[in-house]
Amino acid sequence: MIHEVNGDILLSNAQAIAHGVAPNDHFDSGLALALREKWPAMAKDFRHYAHQSHPKPGEIWMWGGVGGARIFNLMTQEGDHTHGSRPGKANLANVNHCLRRLRHAIEKERIASVALPALATGVGGLSWNDVKPLIEQNLGDLAIPIYLYATYHKDQKAEEAA
Repeated sequence: MIHEVNGDILLSNAQAIAHGVAPNDHFDSGLALALREKWPAMAKDFRHYAHQSHPKPGEIWMWGGVGGARIFNLMTQEGDHTHGSRPGKANLANVNHCLRRLRHAIEKERIASVALPALATGVGGLSWNDVKPLIEQNLGDLAIPIYLYATYHKDQKAEEAA
């Protein structure tokens, strides 16, 4: 059940938020920055995880934190782990792999609802017209609410239908 909404994803009532990052992300722009500001421990834990595990594009990493917050970090962007390297652009193959893994994690963890931004279209550089069908294909038949935050409006709570 996909519901397209407009507003601030950080104000979502969804049990989990999923967003796109690079395997070497610095959480210094876009939604990643906003998440780092709200949950600084998540960015610190991600850096530790990335340093230890050297994740690859197409993988996901779930963080569970204060107040039951759950964040799925989807490695939609390219990026290597050499010192000083910067996150690269996203590609549709990585997005598709991440969404398949996200679906598996949602089912395994029994997540009741998920909020996603216009995944990989900001810093990732992809077109929403290309990404949205992948979200619908991979998550559209789940029996839980999936809230797609198509347009960001800071500090505005979206109307999330049940």
